[in-house]
Amino acid sequence: MITPVMPTYARTEMGFVKGEGSWVIDEDGNKYLDAGAGIAVSVLGHAHPRLVQALTSQAQALWHTSNLYRIPNQERLAELLVDNTFADTVFFNNSGAEAVETAVKMARRHWHACGSPERNEIITLEHAFHGRTLGMISAAPSPKLTDGFAPLLPGFRQVVAGDLDEIASAVGENTAAILVEPILGEGGIIPLSDSYLKGLRKLCNDHGVLLILDEIQCGMGRTGKLFAHQWAGIAPDIMAIAKGIGGGFPLGACLATEKAASGMTVGTHGSTYGGNPLACAVGCEVLKIVSDEDFLQVVRRTAGQLRQGLEAIVAGHPNVFEDVRGSGLMLGLKCRSDNMNMEVVSAGYDQRILLVPAADNVVRILPPLNISPFEVATLIQGINRSAQSLDSKQDA
Repeated sequence: MITPVMPTYARTEMGFVKGEGSWVIDEDGNKYLDAGAGIAVSVLGHAHPRLVQALTSQAQALWHTSNLYRIPNQERLAELLVDNTFADTVFFNNSGAEAVETAVKMARRHWHACGSPERNEIITLEHAFHGRTLGMISAAPSPKLTDGFAPLLPGFRQVVAGDLDEIASAVGENTAAILVEPILGEGGIIPLSDSYLKGLRKLCNDHGVLLILDEIQCGMGRTGKLFAHQWAGIAPDIMAIAKGIGGGFPLGACLATEKAASGMTVGTHGSTYGGNPLACAVGCEVLKIVSDEDFLQVVRRTAGQLRQGLEAIVAGHPNVFEDVRGSGLMLGLKCRSDNMNMEVVSAGYDQRILLVPAADNVVRILPPLNISPFEVATLIQGINRSAQSLDSKQDA
C-alpha cells in the first residue's frame, strides 16, 4: 500500500522538528550535528537570527503578488547579485533545476536572436547533475536518473570531465554552450582544476560559445569565495545558483551578462512564484552576510581546520577511506570498498552526526559555513569514531 508521502526517497526513520545553528533536534529530543546542511542549503545553519527576522518581518507585510508587478525585494536582491558577480541581469526561480533550465533556454534563445537557431546543442560532462526535470536528466543522462522516463530531450552531448581535448573536439557548428559544475557535487565531489576552467573559458571565447556554470551546490561561499569559479580567475556568461542563496527558503536564480541574455525579452520566460517577496527578503540577508570578505576569511580558516582533521582520519583508517576531495567546506571522503559510503553515513547517525552520500562511493561533508571551531572538532571526532566502528567490523 502506497504511503501518503510518495515513496521516491529511501528516508531514514529520523524526523527532525527543530534546528539551532549547526544542530538539528529529532522528535525524541536527540541533537545531531548537521554536516550536510540540507545538502548545502542551510549555509548559515538553522534559525539564524537575521534570517528569522527578515522572514518574519516580510511575512507580516506581503507574501506574494506575482511577476505581473514590480517586486522591490527582487530588485534589491538582483542589484546585490549584479554588484557582487560578473552578471548584468538576473532571473529568479524557486529551485536549482529551474535555474539550469533557464540557463539552457537562455543560451538557445541567444543564438535564435542572433539568427543562428541551429546552434542549440549544449555540451555537458559525464557524472554531472543538474536536477531532475525531464530537461535536466536529458542534460545529465545517468541510468539512475533516466530509467523509465524515455524519450529524453535531444540537444545535449556529454563528454568526459577534465579532458579539454575531448570537449574541444565536441564543439561544432551547432554548439550553443558548454555547461559544467566547477565541482561536481552529486557525482562525487570532483573539482575541475583551475587550468581546466581557464581552458574552457578560452575554448568558448575562441569558438564564440557560451559558458554556463552550475554553482547550485558549490556557490554562495561554500568554497571560501562567493563563487567557486572565482578561484580560477574566470567568469561565465550564464550561471545557475540556488540552495545556499535562500539559506533554507526555496530560491534559485539564473545570472547572465547582457549579451548572453539578449534574447530574453517579454514573454520568453516566466515564473509564478519566482522572486517572490518572502524568498527575496531572505535572499538579500543571506547574500549580505555571505558576500562579506571577513565572513569568507572565516570560512577559509574553518575549511583548513576541517580538511586537516579529515586528512588525519584518512591516514588513520586506510581500510575505510582512500582520500579527501573538494574545496572549502564542500569536501568528500572517498571510501575504499563499494557502498561503504552508505555505511559511513549510517555509522555517523550513531555518533549523532549527519553526513550525505554521493556517487563514486563518496561521503559528502557540507556543514553550515558558520560552523564553529568546537563544532568542527566535534564533527571530526564523530567521523573518526564512525571509521573506528567500521574498522572493528572488518576485523571481527
